[in-house]
Amino acid sequence: MQEKLRVGTVVTTHGLKGEVKVYPTTDDPDRYYDLKKVWLDRSGSMKDMIQLEVQNVRFFKNLAIVKFAGFDNIDDVIPFRKGELYVDRADAIPLAEGEYFIGDIIGCKVITDEGTELGTVKEFIETGAHDVMLVKTEGKDLMIPYCEPFILEKAPEEGYIKVHLIPGLLDL
Repeated sequence: MQEKLRVGTVVTTHGLKGEVKVYPTTDDPDRYYDLKKVWLDRSGSMKDMIQLEVQNVRFFKNLAIVKFAGFDNIDDVIPFRKGELYVDRADAIPLAEGEYFIGDIIGCKVITDEGTELGTVKEFIETGAHDVMLVKTEGKDLMIPYCEPFILEKAPEEGYIKVHLIPGLLDL
C-alpha cells in the first residue's frame, strides 16, 4: 500500500505572484478546496519530495490554480513545473467498501479465473467509457478493461486481481 497518493500534476505557472496551474488526477477535483498540505515530487522517483502548504485554490476551466504559502513570485514556482502533487494516505478521501486507490492496484499480480498468472498491473489508462489495466507479461503487455465481466475479484491487500479473459484477448 502506498503511503502517498497522487492528486495532480503541475502543468505550468500562472501569473506573476507564485501560483501554479495543476491538472487534477483525482476523481473529485473539489477535494482541492480542502487541501491543507501536499508533497511535491519534481524528480519522478518520489525521493526528495518537499512538503508545501496550500494557501489558496480556485479553478479555471479544468485546472486548479494553486497558491502555496511562502512562494510569492513566479521565479519561486518555475521549478515546480511538471512536478507531481501527492497527499498522505491519512489525508485521502475515504473510500467505500470494495473501492481501492489505483496506486494500491499497480504492482498486483493478475490471475485468471482458471488460476494462470498473467503478469503484474503496470498502469491504468483512462478512457471515456472505463479504465483499462495495462498488464506487464513475459511477452507483450495486455490491456484488460477494469470493469465487469473482466474483473472478478480485487484483493490488493493480498497482492492480486482475478480476471476473466474472453476468447481471443490474449491474441491481440
